Amino acid sequence: MNNKVVITCALTGVLTDPKQHPVPVTVSEMAQSAKEAYDAGASIMHIHFRNQRPGKGHLPSWEPEVIVAISDAIRELCPGVILNYTTGTITRDQSGPIACIKAGKPEIAACNAGSLNYLKAKSDGSWAWPPMLFQNPVEKIAELLEVMKSTGTRAEFECFDLGIVRSVGMYQQVGMVDKLDYNFVMGVASGMPADAELLPILLKYIKPGASWQTTLIGRQEIWPVHQATAELGGHLRTGLEDTFYLPSGERASGNGQLIESLVGIAEQAGRTIASPEEARALVL
Repeated sequence: MNNKVVITCALTGVLTDPKQHPVPVTVSEMAQSAKEAYDAGASIMHIHFRNQRPGKGHLPSWEPEVIVAISDAIRELCPGVILNYTTGTITRDQSGPIACIKAGKPEIAACNAGSLNYLKAKSDGSWAWPPMLFQNPVEKIAELLEVMKSTGTRAEFECFDLGIVRSVGMYQQVGMVDKLDYNFVMGVASGMPADAELLPILLKYIKPGASWQTTLIGRQEIWPVHQATAELGGHLRTGLEDTFYLPSGERASGNGQLIESLVGIAEQAGRTIASPEEARALVL
């Protein structure tokens, strides 16, 4: 196990309403929130970009000029930081993410590695939203990987279940990708639960030498899984995209508080926090 742990901050998420939650939206808010996370120990910023028009900050943006402005602002305040772009689109069309990767040339970009029925049921027996299919067929993944190769961007494979973990190994086997970086996404209602007992099973099926981390979505129940991730040698991620709650159950005021809590968990497991320079050597 490498003693160094790389910490990622997921700054804002897809549709979280800034009127209800303390998520950054504007260029200056994103840069300042990233700086707070960076100062607390995060070397990587996972970024969802938001519409910059007044009153539209709860909506995503795939405008390359927005992406470049936010990226430049974060890089200016956080020397050596590694940027990790979202690429998720529900449908097959990913022209927006592709344009953004070409414009911003991030070091890392998420690659959703398989399709998922995206579901959530409410306590009254109704759907929380109309059931939808998060479409990630192999040809969509291959298209994105080719773009990443052209920009020198590393793929982070988002895995929502064990079958997707196994599929990632096949992407390498058939020559779609070289180096592998797994991200176990746990806590989506129709995907893997945030359960520490799953980690040894998942690790049994990743390719030797690959790096891995967990993305844990939920409340207080996620923090013991962060602890298990740290103890098993994985890299760590948290942020306002994934949770609004600190280990104590209190609501976080911002990304800096969440990263501080994650640093404490890593140190409790005997790990030391990788600097941005060290993170580059470990995951790029």
